[in-house]
Amino acid sequence: MAHLWAILFFDSCSGNLHMIKLFVGLGNPGPDYESTRHNAGFWWLDAVARELKVSLVMDKAYHGLVARVSVNGQAVWLLKPQTFMNLSGKSVATLARFFKIDPCEILVAHDELDISPGEAKLKLGGSHAGHNGLRDIHAQLGTDDYWRLRLGVGHPGVKSEVINWVLKKPSLDHRIAIDQCIARAITALPHLLAGDMDKAMLLIHTSKPPRPKPPRLETPLP
Repeated sequence: MAHLWAILFFDSCSGNLHMIKLFVGLGNPGPDYESTRHNAGFWWLDAVARELKVSLVMDKAYHGLVARVSVNGQAVWLLKPQTFMNLSGKSVATLARFFKIDPCEILVAHDELDISPGEAKLKLGGSHAGHNGLRDIHAQLGTDDYWRLRLGVGHPGVKSEVINWVLKKPSLDHRIAIDQCIARAITALPHLLAGDMDKAMLLIHTSKPPRPKPPRLETPLP
């Protein structure tokens, strides 16, 4: 059924700009996980909620904390699945199907091992690269044709340490870098809502503001 649903929406995902109608932040529920690297997606979605001045409330029908806001007459949804990371797709797919939100109108923010803290990348489609939250979203949507905001948390350097790494708190320096990255990504929110992903990428992928040009010296009068 998930695969059929993806096929039905394929045509509507092609062509022109598509605003993001569902923002998802991935993480694990509960205070034990609140400050861990794996919850970077939750941190970003909380920042989106503050920016849009909405509060997330538990909705058992969608297995997560949900908020709805109207942007230029269009309903936009915010979602933090409360299913634990491995079952994130259950929450995402349930809400998306009910409100007929196309996969390409979904943006999923998540922690990314292969990107340094303080950096982020925006991309459409591609492999889940072993991320269990994305793996389940792939399976439940029946497609990888959705947007991801990859928030860098760095890599422990040894594959066997990955699970411990993502389930621990980042160092203070790394947390500050991630928070600054999240703040930068929030500046791209108007472009994400407008579907202008090129402009959004330009803001999100630029970790440092461009250096200002030196003032132009005027030639003194003789």
